Amino acid sequence: MNSAIMVGTGFLAGVLGGFLGVGGAVLMIPVLVFFLGFSQKMAQGTTLAAMIPPIGLMAALMYWKAGNVDFKAAILLACGFFIGGWIGGTLVQEIPDGIIRKVFAIFLVIIAVKMWMK
Repeated sequence: MNSAIMVGTGFLAGVLGGFLGVGGAVLMIPVLVFFLGFSQKMAQGTTLAAMIPPIGLMAALMYWKAGNVDFKAAILLACGFFIGGWIGGTLVQEIPDGIIRKVFAIFLVIIAVKMWMK
């Protein structure tokens, strides 16, 4: 495991997350899979575990200080995310890595095209 790549990837994901509001998974999962040899499931689980403290604390704090947090919406989103995360995390354990990787790639392409078209 290359610690410098891990820290650098986390740094870039944090900058992207704070600057663009995107989850660090967009950057971290491909780096873990393609450059560090993680399985898709291991990369996704590791990314989720890595993002909880920094996103939950630092980026949200900066947005809150600027008056850009709607707590009611955040609580409602968190409730849905909690349940959805449990369901998704349970279901993904039964799906082969290759299929998960393809679904992840398709998701990224669809989001990119939709954003480009707006």
